[in-house]
Amino acid sequence: MSRPVTTADAPAAIGAYSQAVRSGNTVYLSGQIALDPETMELVAPDFETEARQVFRNLAAVIAAAGGTPADAVKLTVFLTDMGNFPAVNAVMAEFFDEPYPARAAIGVAALPRGAQVEVDGILVLEG
Repeated sequence: MSRPVTTADAPAAIGAYSQAVRSGNTVYLSGQIALDPETMELVAPDFETEARQVFRNLAAVIAAAGGTPADAVKLTVFLTDMGNFPAVNAVMAEFFDEPYPARAAIGVAALPRGAQVEVDGILVLEG
């Protein structure tokens, strides 16, 4: 049986989806972009600020699911500019410790709300 995971500490869904869905010990995190959860506006000064907001949003949903970043087993990073790949690596290292989750990075033409980066993931929780 699966159940949605929601938190006011991350942006509300902007479509027909849940912030995350837990099924057994597995949590599927929907993609997060750099929306400020209070204003629902995209944070914008630079790529690193945007990436940090994405990972803060993911961390909030992870916590709401009862996990920590250490429970992440897989992330997918979507970038509108693959030139930002080194920056997203640096920001990701601020939120995750070794051993890092498995990850894919995919270049895309566009993301919702003009975002430059989106990240989704999968957690496996104990118990």
